Amino acid sequence: MSDEAHPALAQLIGGTSKVLSEKELNEKLKEGRLLRIKFGVDPTAPDIHLGHTVPLEKLRQFQELGHQAILLIGDFTATVGDPTGRSTARPPLTREEVLSNAETYTDQAFKVLDKEKTEIIFNGDWFRKMTYEQVLKLNARVTLQQMLQREDFKERVSNGTEVRLHEIQYPIMQGWDSVELKADVEIGGTDQLFNMLVGRDLQKEEGQPQQSVICMPLLEGLDGVKKMSKSAHNYVGVSDAPNEMFGKLMSISDELMDRYYLLLLGADRDESLHPMESKKEMARRIVARYHTEVEGQAARDDWETRFSKRDLNAADLPGISADELGGNVLDVVSKVFRESFGLEKSNGELRKQFITTGAVQLDGEKLTDPMAGFSGQTGQILRLSKKQSVRLT
Repeated sequence: MSDEAHPALAQLIGGTSKVLSEKELNEKLKEGRLLRIKFGVDPTAPDIHLGHTVPLEKLRQFQELGHQAILLIGDFTATVGDPTGRSTARPPLTREEVLSNAETYTDQAFKVLDKEKTEIIFNGDWFRKMTYEQVLKLNARVTLQQMLQREDFKERVSNGTEVRLHEIQYPIMQGWDSVELKADVEIGGTDQLFNMLVGRDLQKEEGQPQQSVICMPLLEGLDGVKKMSKSAHNYVGVSDAPNEMFGKLMSISDELMDRYYLLLLGADRDESLHPMESKKEMARRIVARYHTEVEGQAARDDWETRFSKRDLNAADLPGISADELGGNVLDVVSKVFRESFGLEKSNGELRKQFITTGAVQLDGEKLTDPMAGFSGQTGQILRLSKKQSVRLT
């Protein structure tokens, strides 16, 4: 077989952090058969944010090329808890909680994937049938030394923090999923590399072709620094309202915009457009993907009414109760950024970039003293910046 690249290879490796290996994936694509592409999720929470959709977008690309997308629901592994990146053990979930979360998770995932062309499988289908003897035989295939090569386990052991034995099972279980599914490719975050390599080892022992591994980067949140997460208050939820989603996306930097285009839309930014126009188009397309085309355009129109045309009174602004905004200007601005826009900003940043510069205004009156008492009334508009304003309710 020649070394010539398959026409789809460049698209499929675009935006990835690591592919093991590009040559191996290329050879599989050139076989001309339907590949089985695995992406596994443990529904430990009901809602997902845009960071969760990065591997889903890559799965969608394979799906659009005619390959079989497999969404593996870890109804069994979620009751154990993935220890990846954890400094302590995850609290266990009941199967009822997991299945409830899974229903919401898949509804949101199908805003990216074609539901009719996605195979949904639960790993409890095989793990709940295993005898203890089978579990012991599976465990015998790996060593404790191998498991302790994981950075999170190694760090916890060196720090004297406990590692529970059931946590060590997790990479083995994720690897066995690939054997059961006969996966040709597995997609996951960069933090899943160890687990996916265990899958390759177990497939080899079973006499199966080894899966190619695609690691997707972890998406930075709205602050452009930390990984997108609810705990960091820098996320965009897939179920956020259209206007809220659009407004959050317009707050990102121009540098981060290119990354969002690539990882969330699988496209490059049109560099012939002005950066502001590119950002509006990016936000419109993302809103349209998780809502509708009509709502995407309506969110853009509303944003332009608020900020391009400066007609805030006519705009559909997010609301926040005036009764909740007690204390000084600094406290209020910090609270509104966090609760209305999902942005966590330091007191120093708020003082220097927003308050003392006159960006913060209440019905047009500049609030330049961070320590002054705040007194707002229902119906007034609190402007935090050129891009963020709220209506007091």
